[in-house]
Amino acid sequence: MGAGYGSAGERCMAVSVAVPVGEETANKLIEKLVPKIESLRIGPYTDEKADMGPVVTKEAHARINGLIDKGVEEGAKLLVDGRGFKLQGYENGYFVGGTLFDDVTPDMEIYKQEIFGPVLSVVRAKNYEDALSLPMKHEYGNGVAIFTRDGDAARDFASRINIGMIGINVPIPVPLAYHSFGGWKASSFGDLNQHGTDSIKFWTKTKTITARWPSGIKDGAEFVMPVMK
Repeated sequence: MGAGYGSAGERCMAVSVAVPVGEETANKLIEKLVPKIESLRIGPYTDEKADMGPVVTKEAHARINGLIDKGVEEGAKLLVDGRGFKLQGYENGYFVGGTLFDDVTPDMEIYKQEIFGPVLSVVRAKNYEDALSLPMKHEYGNGVAIFTRDGDAARDFASRINIGMIGINVPIPVPLAYHSFGGWKASSFGDLNQHGTDSIKFWTKTKTITARWPSGIKDGAEFVMPVMK
C-alpha cells in the first residue's frame, strides 16, 4: 500500500503493477487491497494524518484521469475508482483517489505507461514463468520486486531479470546511495548510473601518478652510492 500509494504514486520507484501468480493468490490480494484503498485518507499537506495529498499539477491530474478512462475503455476491471474525488474546502485541488484495476493485460496503456499517480494495476499470471516474462519484456527497467518465501525462486528471479534495481520482499528496491545503481532499458539515462562512485567518475578527469621515493631528509644525507641493502 505504501509503495503503491505513498506520495500519491508520484515517486519514480512507486509500485504501479502487481503480478500475483495463480488465481487463488490474485483473489486474496484483491480481497485485501480493496478495503485498504477505499479507506485511504486523502488531504492537504497540513493534514499530518493524511496517507496522500494531491498530485503535483493540473496537467498531471488530467493525464492520470485520462489514463484511468483509457483503462476502462480498453476493458480493464476498475475495482476502485479515484476519479472525481473532491475534498471539502479544497474543491479546486488536484486530488485523485486511490485507484485499483484488475484483469489488466500487457497491451493496455495503463500497463505500458508510467502513470505517476495513485493507480495500481493487477496483471494475473498463470505461473512463475509467466510472471517473470512480464517485466522481462517491458520496455522500462527501473525497479522490480519479488515477494516469496522460496529462496530458490528469489535467486532465480534476481539472476534472470533484466532490470537494474531488484527487491526481494522489498517493495521499493532503492539501494544506499554509495552503491552505483539506476534504471535499465528505457528507464536509463546517461552513460553511467546516477548514483554512487560512477556518478562522480562521469564528471572527473582521472590523473594517474606513479612515484617512488627514496629515504631523504628524515634519514639524513648520504655520501656514498646507494647499494642494495
